[in-house]
Amino acid sequence: MKVYIIWLAGVVLWNFGYPEAKPIEDVLAAIVLSYLSILLKKHLKI
Repeated sequence: MKVYIIWLAGVVLWNFGYPEAKPIEDVLAAIVLSYLSILLKKHLKI
């Protein structure tokens, strides 16, 4: 649940922080956030 909340916060920050982002930038941000959530799961051993 912690990783999901961190991921959700990242999505919200991205969407409100960069509303003028192009669709490709949204896709890249989603990939980066997904990768970070995987790393967090491994690091936190959840």
